[in-house]
Order: sequence, then C-alpha cells, then structure tokens
Amino acid sequence: MDKFRMMFQFLQSNQESFMDGICGIMALASAQMYSAFEFSCPCMPEYNYTYGIGLLLIPPIWFFLIGFVLNNKVSVLTEEWKRPIGQRSKDPTILRYMFCSITQRSLIAPAVWVSVTLMDGKSFLCAFSMELDLDKFGNYTLLTGLSELEKLRMLARIPCKDLFQNQEIRDAASRYIRCISQACGWIFLLMMIFTAFMIRAIRPCFTQAAFLKTKYWSHYIDIERKMFDDTCKEHAKSFAKVCIQQYFENISGEMRSFHHHRSSKDDSDDEDEDKKRSDEDKLMGIRAQDDMNKVLWNWHTSKPALALRKDQMDGGNNGKLNGAANGAANGAANGAANGFVKGHTRDVEKREWAAYYSKV
Repeated sequence: MDKFRMMFQFLQSNQESFMDGICGIMALASAQMYSAFEFSCPCMPEYNYTYGIGLLLIPPIWFFLIGFVLNNKVSVLTEEWKRPIGQRSKDPTILRYMFCSITQRSLIAPAVWVSVTLMDGKSFLCAFSMELDLDKFGNYTLLTGLSELEKLRMLARIPCKDLFQNQEIRDAASRYIRCISQACGWIFLLMMIFTAFMIRAIRPCFTQAAFLKTKYWSHYIDIERKMFDDTCKEHAKSFAKVCIQQYFENISGEMRSFHHHRSSKDDSDDEDEDKKRSDEDKLMGIRAQDDMNKVLWNWHTSKPALALRKDQMDGGNNGKLNGAANGAANGAANGAANGFVKGHTRDVEKREWAAYYSKV
C-alpha cells in the first residue's frame, strides 16, 4: 500500500511529465490501432466518400477529446472560467495559457493518426476513387457505352480488389491516388513541424515577464485547488472522527465514567485526550454543517484576494523584540541586586526600554 501511495505522490508531483508520457502513449496507441485496423471500403458511390473521410477525421476527434478528458487541468480551467469574480479578478491571459497548454498535448495523438492514415492512402483512395479520369491511364474503351450511374459504380469499385475486373487499370489508379495521399501526408507533417518550430522560435521574441507571470499563476491555481481539496479532506476526516466520538460518548457515558476511575487506564485516557485535542485543532473552529457549507460557498463565490496579510509576521517580530527587551531589563536588575547583596554600593543607571512597532 505504501508503494502505491508513493507512486501516486510521485505522479502528482510530476504531473506535467506524466501527461507528456500519457500523450506519447496515446500517439503510439493510435498508430498501433490503425495498423491493427482492417480497412474495408464499401465500394459504393453513396458511401465511399463518407467512409474514407470519416476514417480520416473522426478518430482524431476522438483522440483529441480523450486527451482533454485525461488532462486534470481541464476542470481547473473550467472552474476558473466559470467562477464569480468576488474578491479576486480574472486574468484572460492565464486562461489562454492553460487552454493552449491542454490543446498542445491533446493534439499529439490526432496528428499521428492523420499522418499514418495519409501515408497509408487507403482512406484517401476510398474517398476519391470516383473523381478519377480513367482515360488518363490508356484505356479509352472501358467506360464507353455506360451511363453516369454505371461509371460511378465502376469507379467506386477501384479500392476493392475482388470487384474490379481490369486489374492493370486498378493498380495504376491506386498508385496514382496513393501518391497524392502520401504527398498530402508529407505536407501535413511539414506544416505541423513548421508550426511547432515557429511557436518555439517566436516565443522568446515577446516579453518573458508576461509569459513567466501567466505560467506562475496557472501553476498557482492548480496547486491552490489541490491544497484546498486536501484541506477539505483533512477537515472532513477530523469532523467525522469527532462526531463519532461524541456520539459514542453520549451513548456509553456510564461505561466511560466507570473506566475513568480505573488507574490503569489513565495513560490511555491521556493519549485519547491528546488525539481528541489534535482533531479539535484540525477543525479550525468550524464545528457545524451550516458553517462548513457557508465556508465552501464563500470559497466559490468570493475567493480571498491574492494579497497576504502580515499580522502573524509582525506579531512574531514584535514578540522577539519584546522578549529581547525584557531579557536585557531582567539582566540589569539581577546584576544590581547581586551588587547590593555583596556590599558594593555603586550607582546603577536607570534604563528605559521601549519597543515601537507598526501593525499593517
């Protein structure tokens, strides 16, 4: 169990690397699925184009949505986008940064699927076989005397090896369309690589301070949400524990009073009191359901402003100053007293100690 907990904590601390690994696995899975997929063109004029284009576009959309579902920042982005402003304003640049980061990771697997499909050329051949002009391939008498519907049916059978009679024309037409499909695949890869290169190259040209600001606050929003969830879990655990303890104390009060008089149970009672006191501290003064509902509602509708108060810091510094002053004054008083006891009558200068501080 500890190993699984350590693994889960590692994945939480390295979430970005983990998401990159998930996107890479999805990309490899998309390529493996296409290689294991049995392509079957319907070879009918009514369905060829729909089947070929659907196979080229629908699985990438599916992989794109899966990339969004597996990314934990989608819920953070949606929550930040839909929350009321309250005491904390919204920054559109942070929302755009989070959306672009999610989109970039989610586009890896769809890009691999489209590239593999275009390089293979089967879906392209199925979709555009009816657009061919067979006169370009040297046989002028194959389509003579046929109506338009019969010509479309014959052209739709080119992807199907068993249904087309003239094998030589079929091979020539298939190679021609596959060459066009592979050319489109190489152009698609070139465009994707060029776009990624331009994004990497142009980003340093802009102000790095703005980029660092958006990156910092996007991480802050994600970490704040995780810590708030963890704090709510701890509070709910302590709340449930104290509630159950109070319930059993009320039910079995007589038994508890009986065990309280036994001397052998004093240490265990002290330990129970310490545990109960620690659970009480974890409640942080919130001891009613309505109060907790109010806290959660206020967190959603009016999050606190991102300006930390210095009350505790000033209180700690003032305590140190007062402690030093009191220690010095007590030392002087003890020295004077020792002098009078030993018979030395020397004058002791009176010193006044004062500590001035401002509370912001």
